[in-house]
Amino acid sequence: MGAQLRVYKRRIQAVTATKKITKAMEMIAASRIVKAQRKVAASMPYATELTRAVTAVATGSNTNHPLTTEAEAPARAAVLLLTSDRGLAGGYSSNAIKAAERLRERLAAEGKEVDTYIVGRKGVAYYGFRERKVTESWTGFTDNPEYSDAKKIAEPLIEAIQKDTAEGGVDELHIVFTEFVSMMTQNAVDGRMLPLSLDKGEETSTGKGEILPLFEFEPSAEDVLDALLPRYVESRIYNALLQAAASEHAARRRAMKSATDNAGELIKTLSRLANAARQAEITQEISEIVGGAGALADASAGSDK
Repeated sequence: MGAQLRVYKRRIQAVTATKKITKAMEMIAASRIVKAQRKVAASMPYATELTRAVTAVATGSNTNHPLTTEAEAPARAAVLLLTSDRGLAGGYSSNAIKAAERLRERLAAEGKEVDTYIVGRKGVAYYGFRERKVTESWTGFTDNPEYSDAKKIAEPLIEAIQKDTAEGGVDELHIVFTEFVSMMTQNAVDGRMLPLSLDKGEETSTGKGEILPLFEFEPSAEDVLDALLPRYVESRIYNALLQAAASEHAARRRAMKSATDNAGELIKTLSRLANAARQAEITQEISEIVGGAGALADASAGSDK
């Protein structure tokens, strides 16, 4: 067997092994998307009703709670960035990082200092490689988050927004994550969690035509907000974690499908090249045999004379 043909056969074997791996990863990601979608759907009613309750308390009372009241001159903001622990998911993490960078530039243009909190090894590695400060980070659960993970993330963020900026606290809390729209569409988005944004007219309506109920607060509206807002932050973070997990699986499935398809095309190309090399080798061998036979015939004819 010729050297060129051996090279092609080794490359075909290597690409075939890679194709099996990417196909398996594609199927695993596809199976996990369904579970992640169910978790997102299950978390939505709780998050929606909790947001409605917090909005009702904030708009139905005259209390100036630090978690619902805008600072007169906000000087510091916290940004929570959700990325993945693992790669092979296309531009999933890089898109979220780019969205966080745009948010950071926007906040800096408003004269605010930014404290960065990161979920996922990809985001930690990005900031670590560039030697940029990270206030706190969490890893190891991005593809299958639990509510306990959201509580663990929310604790330092709530503590930071309850502190005065002179003591290392923040005036605003933002989150950057990848929103799951469909199997083919996932968008990196950013949003402000705290202080709670209330539009004009929300005092009597949710904005969807629903009238907010009137409440009496015991022992006080401030105590109710103290109890509700940590749960609100936890639910928002948990929902974002679930959407990010579903987006990660969808991005990985799409990336692995593309890799599998490309591997198949490469195998076809290498097979054609290997066949061409084999045909050239056979042709050369036939030519050598014919040439040798002709030389023997000529030699025999010369000896007869």
